[in-house]
Amino acid sequence: MTDAKPSPSPPAVLPRPATGRARVAAAVATTPPQLYFVVSAVFHYLGPAFAVLLFARVGILGVAWLRIASAAVVLALWRRPWRAFARLDRDRRRTLLALGAVLAVMNCCFYLSIGRLPLGTVAAIEFLPVVVLAALGARTPRNLLALATAVPGVYLLTDVRLAGEPLGVAFAFANAVLFALYIVLGHRVARGGQASGIDGLAAAMLVALVVVTPIGGWAAAPALLDPVALAAGIGVGIASSVIPYVTDQLALARLPRATYALLVSLHREPEEQR
Repeated sequence: MTDAKPSPSPPAVLPRPATGRARVAAAVATTPPQLYFVVSAVFHYLGPAFAVLLFARVGILGVAWLRIASAAVVLALWRRPWRAFARLDRDRRRTLLALGAVLAVMNCCFYLSIGRLPLGTVAAIEFLPVVVLAALGARTPRNLLALATAVPGVYLLTDVRLAGEPLGVAFAFANAVLFALYIVLGHRVARGGQASGIDGLAAAMLVALVVVTPIGGWAAAPALLDPVALAAGIGVGIASSVIPYVTDQLALARLPRATYALLVSLHREPEEQR
């Protein structure tokens, strides 16, 4: 009787090297969410470099339209959000529609307010609802201390004058309420689960474009024939909407809403200057 030869062992299966997309996803998941917030804050201040060129050529509402339109086109080409939107249930779709409407009207109110009031006044008014959001979730002594520090700090660093421009004050308060609502809705989109927050943001920006077009599209018409104004509008859309809103989604996906509001209250100052 001959001994049976042992069967050869199967070849070892080596793990496949991670693809570029997988490496990017891993880097995004391991980056501290506070860093995304810092990126968002930095890019909020780069928009004015392009907006300075726009204000000399385009009306206030035209600037708002150019900002939203360019951001909507960039995000749509990148994410193709209609595919994710089709998979969402009715409640998630309503959230995206609401976020899009908020983004459109918020940007219009912001530009209209800084056209009538000092920038510091708009900053202080915009700060108020964000403080309420932060206060509702400030359950630790450290957060309460940071919030207590932020409130007087904003009013010391901003020039608050409410007299003389009731319409400007009204626009500023509308912008402030809408910004707080943006945080609430943006947090829901980031935590939605059925689609990535960035896909939801891209869909909401398309909704915002539909909403803002009858409001400010007419004012942006001259810029479509002005290469400098058009390039500046694209720059404003990328620097003031695409990058900060995308990094907002990445931060909101991992930070509690109240913590994010607290961070905003510590740095918040409107991004465009006129």
